[in-house]
Amino acid sequence: MTSKLLIKYLLSAGIITLVSEMVKRSDRAGALLAALPFVSIITLLWVHFESDPAVRGQKTADHMWYIFWYVLPTLPMFLLFPTMQRWWGFYGALGGSAVLTILLFALLKIIAGRFGLVL
Repeated sequence: MTSKLLIKYLLSAGIITLVSEMVKRSDRAGALLAALPFVSIITLLWVHFESDPAVRGQKTADHMWYIFWYVLPTLPMFLLFPTMQRWWGFYGALGGSAVLTILLFALLKIIAGRFGLVL
C-alpha cells in the first residue's frame, strides 16, 4: 500500500470518527459536521493533485457538477428517515431510505434526460 493511499484511508476514517464522536456530545453539532461536504472537498483535492494538469480543471469541474445533481435525490431521505424510523424501526428506515433514494435517482435520470443532461 502506498503512503498516499494510507493517508487517504486515515483521513477518511478520521472524519467519520470525528463526526460519530461529535454526535455523542451534541446531535446538532454532529449533524452540522456530517452535513458539511468534507468527502466532496477531500475528493476534489485528491482529484486535483492526482490528475494530469492538462485535464485537471475539467476533471474537478465535472466532479462538482455531478455532485450537485447526485445530492438532490438524497435530500428527501434526510427529511423522511425520522418518520420511517418511527414506523419501521431503524433497519426498516435504513432500507426504506435506500429504496427511496434509488427510486429518486432513477427519476432524476429520466427527468434530466428529457432536458438533455446525461447523468
